[in-house]
Amino acid sequence: MNVLFYTVMLLCTAIMLVTSPQTFLSTLLGAASKSATLCISLLATYSVWLGLMQVWQACGLSQKLSRLLRPISKRFFHVDDTQTLDAITMNLSVNVLGISGAATPYGIQAAKLLDKTDEAEYASCMLFALNATSIQLIPTSIIGVRTALGSATPADIVLPTIIVSFLSTFLACLLVRLFIPPKSKRISTEKRRLLQKNKGACI
Repeated sequence: MNVLFYTVMLLCTAIMLVTSPQTFLSTLLGAASKSATLCISLLATYSVWLGLMQVWQACGLSQKLSRLLRPISKRFFHVDDTQTLDAITMNLSVNVLGISGAATPYGIQAAKLLDKTDEAEYASCMLFALNATSIQLIPTSIIGVRTALGSATPADIVLPTIIVSFLSTFLACLLVRLFIPPKSKRISTEKRRLLQKNKGACI
């Protein structure tokens, strides 16, 4: 991936130096300035939400949310381990708030724990699908970007984001279940086929 980005950057640099060398430096510095401004704006947004997450953890709210989501996660991922389910629920709950960067450490921890389970292939694919599509009730990062870029109404994307993320998450879960079914479901399906085959042979 890094090679791809480096290649694109070098190609764009070469094209600009050939087609418009007089604007190359000013464009480069302008883009760097905008990037710095955006990073500072996002830093403020992330600081607020990460601070709230620390408060939630200190008062036990995150643990309560984790216990609330645990039955749903258990049904989705076919995993019984409490530590794994806690990492998954924390990852999903932070994603729901639209703080994808803060959800990454929980996602990495959950992925490592899922690799040790019997349903590693299915559960890892489901985790990736849910992180890629992620239902977002509050698209915090996007609102922060729109605010930094001077949008007059940065929060007007909340409803469209909720609708689109619900649809994308539903479709992603459906595709994972269809193309990478849980091992337990595959085993039960094979047993059913064998029973039907044996019944047919007996008849």
